[in-house]
Amino acid sequence: MKLRLQLFEFEDQPWFPAVVRAGMMDYLRFMITHLHTYRPIAPLLAEALRRTNQQHVLELCAGAGGGTEDVLQALQAENLPKVRITLTDLYPQPAAWQHIGKQSNGAIGFEPAPVNALQVPAQLAGFRAVFSAFHHFRPALGAQLLRNAVQAQTGVGVFEGAGKHWWEILLALTVLPVAQLLITPFIRPFSVSRLLFTYLIPLIPLCTIWDGVVSILRMYTPKQLLALGRQADPEGRYHWQAGKVRHAWGPEVTYLVGWPKNQ
Repeated sequence: MKLRLQLFEFEDQPWFPAVVRAGMMDYLRFMITHLHTYRPIAPLLAEALRRTNQQHVLELCAGAGGGTEDVLQALQAENLPKVRITLTDLYPQPAAWQHIGKQSNGAIGFEPAPVNALQVPAQLAGFRAVFSAFHHFRPALGAQLLRNAVQAQTGVGVFEGAGKHWWEILLALTVLPVAQLLITPFIRPFSVSRLLFTYLIPLIPLCTIWDGVVSILRMYTPKQLLALGRQADPEGRYHWQAGKVRHAWGPEVTYLVGWPKNQ
């Protein structure tokens, strides 16, 4: 699918209820983690970390930290036993992040203050990674996010847990809503509000359906990601690589990674 539409997502809106946003993020975290969505990109990310001499991943736009535990385990399996990950977001999710931190025995930490991915504070060092969130940015802002990394001379990677196909939209409209209703009671940490806004007032599943479809329509193709990387790096100081990697069972992950050529 080459079509890209910049439609709105509920979770982007500042007026959107925080409790509903948190419920949506918890569901995505559960699904991404248990489906091992980002396992296929572990070799790419591990190579980028070695190229930049990094053992620290600074995750931007982390939401509830979906898939972070899985990424950590996959990187450790790539002979990076000391790797650490710090979660950040414009809308921090400390309850979910504390749960992840405990599960990882401290290898995953978080920044409690809001962090703007377009202007990352200098004290937050590390290889910058964005999972399942780069599509939220319009082209000019996407280029700005990448440019901010280039200006800081740090490596950067953006990863989307889909291949941008029409059949993925069909799944978001049919299979995934049923899965959400079935798994919600098993999501941890437990939340009464999550049950309320899933079953009695179904704002979480309805908004998840809309945002899921829109996310695929807003995704960038590898060619478009490369163009944004070059726009952010007009002097050509970075090595940029974009493409798709496929799970053994079918789904794809779309990615862009970049690091300084002198590293």
